[in-house]
Amino acid sequence: MEDVLRPLIVIGGSVALTVVVGWLVDRLLSKTDQRHPETPLWGLLRRCRFPFQVALCTSVIHGSYRETHLLSDEDHWEAVGLVLTLVSIVMVGWLIVRVSAAVIESSYARYATGRRDPARARRVRTQLTLIQRVVTAVVGVVAAAVMLLQFPAMQAFGTSMLASAGVLGIVAGIAAQSTLGNLFAGLQIAFGDTVRIGDTVVVEGEWGTVHEITLTYLVVRTWDERMITMPVSYFTSKPFENWSRGGAQMTGTVFFQLDHATPVAQMRERLREVLDECPAWDGRAWNLVVTDSTPTTMEVRALATARNADDLWTLRCEVREKLLIWLRDEHPYALPRVLTAPAPGQDPAHLPAQGPSPEPAEAAPRP
Repeated sequence: MEDVLRPLIVIGGSVALTVVVGWLVDRLLSKTDQRHPETPLWGLLRRCRFPFQVALCTSVIHGSYRETHLLSDEDHWEAVGLVLTLVSIVMVGWLIVRVSAAVIESSYARYATGRRDPARARRVRTQLTLIQRVVTAVVGVVAAAVMLLQFPAMQAFGTSMLASAGVLGIVAGIAAQSTLGNLFAGLQIAFGDTVRIGDTVVVEGEWGTVHEITLTYLVVRTWDERMITMPVSYFTSKPFENWSRGGAQMTGTVFFQLDHATPVAQMRERLREVLDECPAWDGRAWNLVVTDSTPTTMEVRALATARNADDLWTLRCEVREKLLIWLRDEHPYALPRVLTAPAPGQDPAHLPAQGPSPEPAEAAPRP
């Protein structure tokens, strides 16, 4: 009977102690979170409850199973101790990752809630995200190394490999130079403020927003919701457009190929009316000028400003659409076309000279 009750008491007591301590810590964090609503740290730390309880439970069992003589066989003691040690290492590593994530997330939340420049907030978010990934990678590598060192065979293997570590490092560096290049490029992007999460960029002719940045790759979300994954080394070795640098305000243009008889002054007045009706225009600047001329048409450029890239796209589309509709309804002769008869409201003198019409081609016989 004692051999049955002793394991139940030890294991049950360890589980009960873990549950009680975990509940007390959770309540303490909940009360602290209510007293300090200005920071989400204490609420985020409540996510660490599960790895904390498992690590505590395995530690208590590991520290008491030998003294209570749960197992009579020494080999079984070693096996159980090894399993408990491995579980404890995994849970402690998981707990460290969760705590670091909570600290980093709360730091960004407190920074972003203040009245700060959105560009600086995106920069801090990018840096903290990459720091979190580095912490996760380091903790994972250290935890895996500590777990391997629990096996005597791996300890001997590690000792024998120390002598050739320098040679292996050189070989690995040469073989993984592309990966290492992307790794250092990711750190350069994070702290060099070249591109940030949320920036509007144009890469390889694609317009989109930076959705994710890791140590090795960067994801751009295009306007049509496609995800373009690119190595971060691209952004340190090739030119690209970052529309969010220097502020979100932007200037856009719309080009028209029109007839020489187009009433430019009236078109300029109509542009101002369109901009006054468009909420995407920020009111900073606008203009309409003739920028080029060919023997048959002239190029007219409409210019307007917007608060950000999204508003600029909407503004350009609306200006293009409404000016074309106005030209079609009020001045159809201004649209370039091959005219064969005077359009309504057009002076016949404005018609371009037409050469003799070509002979009609014979209709192809039906099969």
